[in-house]
Amino acid sequence: MNRIGHWINNKVVLGNSGRSGVVFNPATGEEQAKVDFASVAELDAVVAASKAALPAWRATSLSRRAEIMFRMRELVDANRKEIANIISLEHGKVPADAMGELARGLENIEFACGIPALMKGGYSEQAAGGVDVYSIRQPLGVVAGITPFNFPAMVPMWMYPLAIACGNVFILKPSEKVPLTAIRLAELFIEAGLPEGVFNIVHGGAEVVDALCTHPGIAAVSFVGSSKVAAHVYALGAQHGKRVQAGGGAKNFQIVMDDAEPDSTIRAILGASFGCAGQRCMAGSVLLGVGPAGDPLQKRMVAAMDALKVDDTSANPAAEMGPVIDDSSRKRVLGFISNAKLLRDGRTGIPSRGFFVGPTLVDGMATPEEIFGPVLSLLKPASLDEAIALANRSAFGNGATLFTTSGKHARQFTRDIQCGMVGINVGVPAPMSIFPFAGWNQSFFGDLHMQGTEGVQFYTRQRVVLSRWDAAYRRQQGW
Repeated sequence: MNRIGHWINNKVVLGNSGRSGVVFNPATGEEQAKVDFASVAELDAVVAASKAALPAWRATSLSRRAEIMFRMRELVDANRKEIANIISLEHGKVPADAMGELARGLENIEFACGIPALMKGGYSEQAAGGVDVYSIRQPLGVVAGITPFNFPAMVPMWMYPLAIACGNVFILKPSEKVPLTAIRLAELFIEAGLPEGVFNIVHGGAEVVDALCTHPGIAAVSFVGSSKVAAHVYALGAQHGKRVQAGGGAKNFQIVMDDAEPDSTIRAILGASFGCAGQRCMAGSVLLGVGPAGDPLQKRMVAAMDALKVDDTSANPAAEMGPVIDDSSRKRVLGFISNAKLLRDGRTGIPSRGFFVGPTLVDGMATPEEIFGPVLSLLKPASLDEAIALANRSAFGNGATLFTTSGKHARQFTRDIQCGMVGINVGVPAPMSIFPFAGWNQSFFGDLHMQGTEGVQFYTRQRVVLSRWDAAYRRQQGW
């Protein structure tokens, strides 16, 4: 069986802890690889390699860093199909979802290509008598990223292209369930010209997460995962003097008015709720049909879900939805379904092998928790005011969408909904790379979000320099 090691100084290094995890093919349920888990001592070695690479990389010119990012962008683009196939193999998502994930990841590399402009400081001449003041941005040093299984390429790309372009060295701990994509992208970084030690990968579970949050050699930690673990990472990292940004889970609301365009609305809801088998923090998990929109919406959704093709994409290229990541996830999702009043049962009409759960529609709120699977709750509030109030009671605050042709309703929704990312007739309102991924409440812990200029601010610190060169400062004081 294939064995996946760590990535240190631009090569694979097999682990010696004696511990490992299994990488499944979620569409078949078969084991396809073993991934080595790092010990604390092995993490120390990774941090040491990163620290050794830092001085030279920090001294590398902005234009050279940008050149490497441009090359990386071209290499990822040229190898899209291969990388998407790896994503589908280890995650189970359909090729269209895998290609879409890569496209969003590429946007972040493209943004990092603009690092010479993004790192510009400010200058004020004669800020005081004979004194000039300027500010510069400098890298933090060794920074780490801890990423989830649901986006093996995109979520790490929220972090490491910008962190590295800013002059930091980066340690990635991908989900132990999807290590293959990270290693392939690391190989492309060699072709792009990235020096040894600037980008390292370490595998493991909770022990490695805690070690990254407490290691004295690491200056900052970026995290995406469940809200429970995000809160833990934020608290633990902050207690140990680190800068932390931690994205958590969500409960995202989709509100449909009776004036919404019907066909495009259904297509958007299907993609938002069942793309990636519902395993994403921007998945539309609660559907609100307002007033007279409720009953027709229910009928159309059931018909559309019945028509959705759920299968192994390697065996059936026409499949529109794949499996969940592993058997424990499947059992957890089925547990929610078994306790719900169902309008459409996702336990039928699915492949007999693999970790499949079909698209499921629940009458009422299945749970206030994040399910992280293809389960959509349907509610029928009487008015937009009631729908917004329902959504605002959620503890989370990632995204919400309104489907309407009314500018009045769109404006009210945009102003009153309590979340960080808002869509108007957009199923998944996840921002492009020039904007921050701006979760609120229990969906984000920290101050500076990932992506955009907030990402630059997170991965750098500002220095202000005051200088005085006039003759007056040299006057004799008499002592």
